[in-house]
Amino acid sequence: MKIKFYYSVILCCLFFNSYSQKLNVNKLDSLFTALNEKNLFMGSIAISQNGKLIYSNSIGKASVETNKNATINTKYRIGSTTKIFTSALVLKAVENKKISLNQTINSFFPKIENSEKITIGNLLNHHSGIHELLDSQEFANGYTGKKSEEEMIAIISKLKSDFVPNSKSDYSNSNYYLLTVILEKIYCKTYSQLLEEQIIKPLKLKNTYFGGKINLQDNESYSYYFADKWIKDTEGDMSVPLGAGAIVSNPVDMNIFIQKLFEGKIISIESLKIMTQIQDKYGMGIFELPFYDKKGFVHRGQVDSFTSLLSYFPNEKLAMAITSNGAVYDKKKIMIAALSDYFNKPYAIKFETYEPEPNDLNNYLGDYKSSAYSKVITITKVNKRLFANFSNQSLFLIEPIEKGKFENIWEGNKIEFIPNNKELIFEENGKKFRFSKN
Repeated sequence: MKIKFYYSVILCCLFFNSYSQKLNVNKLDSLFTALNEKNLFMGSIAISQNGKLIYSNSIGKASVETNKNATINTKYRIGSTTKIFTSALVLKAVENKKISLNQTINSFFPKIENSEKITIGNLLNHHSGIHELLDSQEFANGYTGKKSEEEMIAIISKLKSDFVPNSKSDYSNSNYYLLTVILEKIYCKTYSQLLEEQIIKPLKLKNTYFGGKINLQDNESYSYYFADKWIKDTEGDMSVPLGAGAIVSNPVDMNIFIQKLFEGKIISIESLKIMTQIQDKYGMGIFELPFYDKKGFVHRGQVDSFTSLLSYFPNEKLAMAITSNGAVYDKKKIMIAALSDYFNKPYAIKFETYEPEPNDLNNYLGDYKSSAYSKVITITKVNKRLFANFSNQSLFLIEPIEKGKFENIWEGNKIEFIPNNKELIFEENGKKFRFSKN
């Protein structure tokens, strides 16, 4: 993962709509115009309702160096949003009686710790305990080089288990890499072939496939991070993530996929219910997305400096996909703005950011423990951003709200630092825990 310098501007828009459940296109257009002018976001969005495209927009450059503009047909690496596709393929294999959810993985990967206890279902909903492969020393400097299946399995097999299978959960790309290998073994086909045969061709997706080296001539885009200007990022080799994060697509195709998935056109409705059953915050390749009284589902992704998001609200048949090849402004804030517009909820979009003093950030760094909370919180800094790491398992960015106060907008967790007392207060699901610095 690369963490980049961020740019601070001041701008505020306020959305208030009468109840109609129709998008105010002008206001959304104004948002994207502002994001483009202020160099806060490059990418595309598509919103569909009941299979009909009701809004799309693209801003920024597919290639800064050649000044090639992004369009609605521009394609992006979608990172971990790939996992929804992979989960669907696995559940389809279960329907075809190729494998079962309760089947353990030791026949495929006997050298992986606890493989005789880990089930395919555990891999799907991140309850395996297998450590994150990208934490391996082999990927300390990224993964621009090709890795064979044998090399990858050897790397994962060396990892120590984080917990007893199915005793808890933690997100790990290792799970979906292994699921990809299982799919390839049981079908004797590549993941790319399975994706093409079981999803792309049946749904007539025109801009979705397993990724390779980026090709601008094929309407693909490079990715960028912002440091006074957009800087081109390196390209990860897709042999490393495979079904955990290697798909290339665009928002229109992604919306078609998620719509058809929830209509039972890829897997059965019974399999979909299994996929969307949430256990310890995790479904099978998907997460729950509450929005006021509405219930949706979502997955987001990141690879290189590409980011993506794919969400669906079944009752409303509302699909939204966002892809980016360069972002300072978080895509969730864009999603919230669009959902607020659609569902007629007031929402203030602020591009004003609080930028902490470097010395203040240094005072927050270190390990924190609490007698009331089982995990140690380690606060680290990369460039001008803070990260919280929970017992070397769950790393997430915390963004500044005001002096001493930070939040993670995806999880809703908040941290308030009290440096004079060498303490922090961690808020999770409305509960507050006091931690002391070691």
